[in-house]
Amino acid sequence: MFRNFTLDYWTDEGWYVGRLKEVPGVFSQGETLEELEVNIRDAYKLVMEDEEVFPLQKVESKEIGVEV
Repeated sequence: MFRNFTLDYWTDEGWYVGRLKEVPGVFSQGETLEELEVNIRDAYKLVMEDEEVFPLQKVESKEIGVEV
């Protein structure tokens, strides 16, 4: 299966650093934007593998208010 995600990225001390906007906790970095893209894909795969090994038993959702 193929799915598109939003890569938010910025530079920090000469490195490209990024995160997948739709998947909290998936961050990576690279010396080039292309390397960041490869690394963020690897980070996503690792996170998804952990989900399979350690699945959440019961996930619930609740809306809450946050002052902004």
